[in-house]
Amino acid sequence: MVHYTSIVSKTVHLGKNVAPYLANSGGCYIQGINTIFIGDNCMIAPGVKIISANHDLADYSKHDKTIQPIKIGKNSWLGANCVILPGVELGENVVVGAGAIVTKSFPDDVIIGGNPARIIKYRKIGV
Repeated sequence: MVHYTSIVSKTVHLGKNVAPYLANSGGCYIQGINTIFIGDNCMIAPGVKIISANHDLADYSKHDKTIQPIKIGKNSWLGANCVILPGVELGENVVVGAGAIVTKSFPDDVIIGGNPARIIKYRKIGV
């Protein structure tokens, strides 16, 4: 199930315990033209945008399908109104701050935010 104000299209693979967040978080846009993998136990806040493909610059009616899929590691948290752009890979236990624009990949155990997103803090998981 998806919140009635959200759109999820094409190929999106959800890990365990992710679906309830999509059912309760409105205003999300998740476009899986180049495929999206979301790991187990990821939290998705309202207004999150995950866009796996850009338009082809030579023909706007087509999408550029040469970009790698988006991968979001398990136990990550996508804050309200953040945007994840094509080809991004987020490690495990990543927190994406509200309103962040994620244009590149990040490793495990970080908190990122801003436009473009950058590492704000390293997390100590299990310590």
